[in-house]
Amino acid sequence: MTSSCSSNRPNQPSSRFRAGARPVHPFATDRMMVTQRSLSGAFFNSEDAATVAALAERLVPGAPGKPGARDADVLNYIDLALAGAYADLQYFYRRGLASLDAYCRKTYKEPFRRLSAAQQDEVITALEQGKASEFSWPSAAAFFNTVRAHTMEGMFADPIYGGNKDFAGWRLVGFPGGQLEFTAADMQSSGPFTRLPIVGLQAKAG
Repeated sequence: MTSSCSSNRPNQPSSRFRAGARPVHPFATDRMMVTQRSLSGAFFNSEDAATVAALAERLVPGAPGKPGARDADVLNYIDLALAGAYADLQYFYRRGLASLDAYCRKTYKEPFRRLSAAQQDEVITALEQGKASEFSWPSAAAFFNTVRAHTMEGMFADPIYGGNKDFAGWRLVGFPGGQLEFTAADMQSSGPFTRLPIVGLQAKAG
């Protein structure tokens, strides 16, 4: 696929992608046309999809009774966002994923998606600390920070944006969503919200 991004690129991701930033609706802009070259989704090919899914899962790992990034379908959120509202970051992701692959092959002789969980964690630590070689633009730390921010968005944003499948992220932290009303017991409780149903934007729209 060819890139529509400008060659004059900042060395850091836009401030709107910092952790804690309000997620942008992936369909806020017209969806980009992408070629059908072994795509697994709206933007990622199968190999990049596997890499991003593995990276997100190590950032928010699942466990019995505790949903992780795979359970919340964080990959789908990022994939849709890059085909829509975050289309300006397509080249950022392409370059970052290529650099990540090069670093992993140089260090472990395998791409990130095929490494053990322990090795993946070592790579993530190197990214976070800016110590992973093979990165120029984006820097290793900038790539890590952006993917981490998008992973958090996909984990905890409203499911209408493509992630937080079955309210996995909200269930994890006891967030009730947009309830129409709260009972007296709800208001007095200091524990996580557990009364069903959890309400998202799709329910309101319907």
